[in-house]
Amino acid sequence: MTTDFRDPFDSIVNHPFDEALSQRYLVYALSTITARSLPDLRDGLKPVHRRLLWAMRLLRMEPAGAAPDVLIANPARNTTPYKKCARVVGDVIGKYHPHGDQSVYDAMVRLAQDFSLRTPLVDGQGNFGNVDGDNAAAMRYTEARLTQAAADLMAGLDEGTVEFRPTYNGEEEEPEVFPGLFPNLLANGASGIAVGMATSIPPHNVTEIIDAATLLIDEPQAEHARLMEIVRGPDMPTGGVLVDSAAVISEAYATGRGSMRVRAKWHQEDEGRGQWVAVITEIPYQVQKSKLIEQIATLITEKKLPILADVRDESDEAIRIVLEPRARTVEVEVLMDSLFRLTDLETRFPLNMNVLDATRTPRVMGLGEVLREWLKHQIEVVVRRAKHRLDKIAARVELLDGYIIAYLNLDRVIEIIRTEDEPKEVMMAEFSLTDRQAEAILNMRLRSLRKLEEMELRREHAELLKEREELEKLVESPARQRTRLKRDLAELRKRYGPDTPLGRRRTQVEEAAPAREIPLEAMIEREPITVILSQRGWIRAMKGHVDLASADTAKFKEGDGPAFAFHAQTTDKLLLACANGRFYTLGADKLPGGRGFGEPVRLMVDLDGDTEIVALLPARAAGKILLAASDGRGFVAVMDDLIAETRKGKQVVNLKTGARVAVVHVITTEADTVAVIGENRKLLVFPLSELPEMTRGQGVQLQRYRDGGLSDAITFRLSDGLSWAMGGETGRTRTETDLSMWRVARGAAGRMPPTGFPRNNRFS
Repeated sequence: MTTDFRDPFDSIVNHPFDEALSQRYLVYALSTITARSLPDLRDGLKPVHRRLLWAMRLLRMEPAGAAPDVLIANPARNTTPYKKCARVVGDVIGKYHPHGDQSVYDAMVRLAQDFSLRTPLVDGQGNFGNVDGDNAAAMRYTEARLTQAAADLMAGLDEGTVEFRPTYNGEEEEPEVFPGLFPNLLANGASGIAVGMATSIPPHNVTEIIDAATLLIDEPQAEHARLMEIVRGPDMPTGGVLVDSAAVISEAYATGRGSMRVRAKWHQEDEGRGQWVAVITEIPYQVQKSKLIEQIATLITEKKLPILADVRDESDEAIRIVLEPRARTVEVEVLMDSLFRLTDLETRFPLNMNVLDATRTPRVMGLGEVLREWLKHQIEVVVRRAKHRLDKIAARVELLDGYIIAYLNLDRVIEIIRTEDEPKEVMMAEFSLTDRQAEAILNMRLRSLRKLEEMELRREHAELLKEREELEKLVESPARQRTRLKRDLAELRKRYGPDTPLGRRRTQVEEAAPAREIPLEAMIEREPITVILSQRGWIRAMKGHVDLASADTAKFKEGDGPAFAFHAQTTDKLLLACANGRFYTLGADKLPGGRGFGEPVRLMVDLDGDTEIVALLPARAAGKILLAASDGRGFVAVMDDLIAETRKGKQVVNLKTGARVAVVHVITTEADTVAVIGENRKLLVFPLSELPEMTRGQGVQLQRYRDGGLSDAITFRLSDGLSWAMGGETGRTRTETDLSMWRVARGAAGRMPPTGFPRNNRFS
């Protein structure tokens, strides 16, 4: 005896790594595409779903009220009690689908969720999850059985309508596809991600799908526009409102690719005394209610939606989310438009009708092509069912012919049976019987020899011949096949018609414009305030427009005093200018109240070090300001361009070393002239048009200095003259109308100001 010891390394073959990897990845990719992620066009199922339903069928888990001939005949009862899901999952992973039990159970749970499937295929009992996103109970606790829709999808499996294939271990058989007439692909939709491709098909209304298919039976070349008159769009399990235009929806269905906007359904409820709330009763498909409420609550806590005060979940079996506005003056359309933009109350559902056709080839199809291919499959099912029935009739007619011959020659048949040792061969030779006929005659019971039985056989024989004639015509005539399919669809429509709970359309189709981008002013209740900023940078807002003189006598910390005070509205944005040329933006509605000393402005924006604040003023739409640095350079800026979106502010004035922002002056609409005075007490007047309008930079030279720098600058209307305060407590001002001596070109040195000009070189 010799033993052959082989070195395992002898079987190693050198092969390029990239080529070996690509070959193996291609096998994996094809397996993922054809046997895991993409649904079959004919029954709309992935393999795991098909195997689940098939296993439940074999476990006799018929739907409630199902007729005995719908699934497996069981005359003893008309319904089957629920069975544990663990039993189904065990059968599936043991016989058909060798994957993890949790993934199979998750697939089964989805088939039972009425918020995931438009028409559930599994009737679940127990906790199968909810629209909040909570998981289902463990499979050992939950029970299930099939629904009528699943029965309609599997009807005809015992009638030779589809091919069967061996399971993964060759011990069992499973159908390659389900033959039933229920249009599951479009009725329940599908989603999945394969390798290099994906599918996303929304659920639809069964009645609309049947009506569109009926139209294509009558008019196979019907235009896409005709189909879209029937199929209005997706019909989601959770309802909602489809708000895209008919043209957008039609284009998506024509190509098989696109997306559609779905909004929550809501209404306004009056609570009396001018108070109201907005109530959401339906949410978009595949949006978890708990996460949606969390999104809305986050907007409230982070003050990103000031007009919304509270959100409450008052849902039971029906969804009811209550939105409470900040004030009765809030416009409900503004509130809802803001929520549509900021939360999943409006979502965009993708449409990508990528499916496996009859040859197991992935293809992206439009609505018309999907329906035509599905009808082609159903015609094939009709023909195969007819041929299968013809085979059954032929077998039965063969036996009936033998029985009738036996009755016509009853005495001789009895004599042969009694006298012959091999009666079967004798009868076959004497009466020209087949082996099956002779065997059937020998197996007849004595009670079947009565005269009444002969009459029944002849009646059955005649009926079978008539049925065979009709079926042969059906097999040979495409027109009869279409008529039969149309009649079957009409019967199916009665079960899922618009007057039934399952057939009623849930998603409304109402075209609406995209949600508006609501400005902040519209979200804030407009109220007058008086803004006060102290010399040490403490800011506050007093309610109402109080006398600005009283701002000087307001309470301040010891050693502090007023710096800026002005009237504003809570809807205003405030511009804070610093000596380093940086501008910051404050929301007037976010300022601390007028009681106490306020809060440091540095808590609201990121000021650099000990930067000096040189101005605080409300931003006005299209308003302009004059910006001038201490080195005499400046320009005009539009207030809208100075608004910063972050705490870090926006650099506006680029300064030379040693320079600082000295002037931030609001330009009135009638102003046409600039007056500049330097620390050398030289005054210069020139047209405002000579200054450039910039968003950022150093600007141009306003006045030339030999010593010192710029002291002050203002704008005014030349025809009104130049005015300045006289000083003292009188509050008098002086106006110089003849400015010809000081009117020169921008950038000049200027001349000494008129007699009486303030010694501090300030215009105000």
